[in-house]
This record gives sequence, C-alpha cells and structure tokens, in this order.
Amino acid sequence: MNRPQYLTEKEVAKITSLSTSKLQSDRHANTGFNYFKIGSAVRYDLVEILKYMEEHRIVTR
Repeated sequence: MNRPQYLTEKEVAKITSLSTSKLQSDRHANTGFNYFKIGSAVRYDLVEILKYMEEHRIVTR
C-alpha cells in the first residue's frame, strides 16, 4: 500500500515556484491548495498538489 507523502510549506513553494508568503496568504484567505494543520505544523498532500496543478493547466495551441 502506498502511503501519502506530505510536504512542508517550503517543499510546496519549491515545487510550485510560489513563495511561502503566497501559500500563507492563500491559507488565510481560504484559497489555493488544500492542506492539513496538525498543531502548528502545516502539511500538503503531494498528490493533491499535483492534481491541483493539472486542473489549472492552460493548454495553448
């Protein structure tokens, strides 16, 4: 069974080329990527990040 891979804010920022402050702002505005909050730790599911990115793909000709 494959276990989910959870990423830190810094790891997501690196993958997506977004700043950590943008990720924080999105969380505060309840927009952007889904995330988990465990105590003060914020984690993102890698599969959900990749899915979100694919769903927001713009295909050009």
